[in-house]
Amino acid sequence: MRMELMVSVKGHHYVVEDKKHSRLLYTIKKKGLGSSKYLLLDASKYQLYTFTKTVEDKKPTFIISNNDIPIIRLTVKSLFLDPSISVTGKDTAKQPVNFLLASKDHKEFTILRDETDVGKLSVHLTVSGELQYELHIEDKIFDDFIPLFAVAVDITFGEMNQGK
Repeated sequence: MRMELMVSVKGHHYVVEDKKHSRLLYTIKKKGLGSSKYLLLDASKYQLYTFTKTVEDKKPTFIISNNDIPIIRLTVKSLFLDPSISVTGKDTAKQPVNFLLASKDHKEFTILRDETDVGKLSVHLTVSGELQYELHIEDKIFDDFIPLFAVAVDITFGEMNQGK
């Protein structure tokens, strides 16, 4: 079984909905105006993770923290030729996290876990010109931090995709 999520950009925050049941699962919002920190909140507004852009370089790096403790690092490996983002660290249960988001065109990403295909992340341009992310991931692989992959893709490749 695969989970199907839609991550929509709504101004300065993101809304994550279950595609099948159209129900709100998470909200991802900026911690403050001009901040590089985002908070991942569940449907009851409980803060699960903090997502921070750490490198203001051509190839950004992001950190996912739980209770102010960095646990997962997302590193952009390539922006243009075979765009990809590496995701490494340990989850809240101290289990290893090893994902790769790999693409050929900045729009269709394959999600690999330990080199095994476990999902897809697709970028769509809505009629209003906003970007929307469709995330398909195997149920047994899903964790609450997975929707943050769409935020990393949006921050890294969003401007490129909006111009296409």
